[in-house]
Amino acid sequence: MKTRITNLLDIKYPIIQGGLAYLGNAELAAAVSNAGGLGQITAMTLFTPEKLRAEIHKVRELTDKAFAVNFAIGSYNKAYNDLLEVAIEENVHAISITGGNPQPILERIKDTNIHSLVLVSTVRQAKKAEILGASAVIAVGQEGGGHIGKDDLGTIVLIPRIVESVSIPVIASGGIGDGRGFLAALALGADGIEMGTRFIATKECVDAVQTYKQALVEGSEMDTVVIKRTFGTPGRVIKSDYTMKILESEQLGATYEDLKERISGKANLAYIYGGDEANGFAWAGQVMGLIHDVPKVEILIDTIMKDASYGLSRLTNILGNE
Repeated sequence: MKTRITNLLDIKYPIIQGGLAYLGNAELAAAVSNAGGLGQITAMTLFTPEKLRAEIHKVRELTDKAFAVNFAIGSYNKAYNDLLEVAIEENVHAISITGGNPQPILERIKDTNIHSLVLVSTVRQAKKAEILGASAVIAVGQEGGGHIGKDDLGTIVLIPRIVESVSIPVIASGGIGDGRGFLAALALGADGIEMGTRFIATKECVDAVQTYKQALVEGSEMDTVVIKRTFGTPGRVIKSDYTMKILESEQLGATYEDLKERISGKANLAYIYGGDEANGFAWAGQVMGLIHDVPKVEILIDTIMKDASYGLSRLTNILGNE
């Protein structure tokens, strides 16, 4: 395949793994890159420069392909400078920026050969990222898992709006988990896709507890809710008694201080590492309704490409018969 994203990132398929807090490690990133996509390791939940450097070295032991480092800066008080310096020193292929103002990072790497991908959820954010020098934008619709935009814009409208508003490549994210979504994203004008939730339900996402993966397989598109909306940082999670109590508390006027322990990284880890649904939560997008198995990454990507090819043939036949 040839798109602006495959050319920019030097990858076979324009399929990018989401940052995945606490789960975007060397094994998963290398598996995605080896299968032809762009894997990512997440910097901010490694916390120390030493751990990030070790994870970068581990990826390089597992693959000679391109990979990226994700910086989810909004949730961690922007304490990323030392981590960023490691990524620069290691000359990683690309950096993705999510959850905060990308300007300081973009300015720091502008004189390097590191590519930059900026997560956006509105046309305004996409235009700003382009002005600041981003190599590409990742446009996430409200169907996505984890932190999403505040404006509830769906992927099918958001992608073409951003495509027509910027000149840099656009990567579609949110609600995409199979070949049909991949083909649809390309039809909307995107140059590639990013998937987060779908890559959690794979063999190589080794840190995710089996009960988390099973919940993604067994759940439907109706089994997610959005928490933290009242704090201005909405995020989509698996629906459970625990997350419904968070929602109820928000509706009753609870403050961030009231709920900070229940929505903390520690509570997230209790579920995704320990399977403790009663005392924790897990991020997930509506795409969980399209997840029916836990394959190896290579098989998942191969299946996406085959299904996209079948879908293209179907559309060609339909259009050709008109």
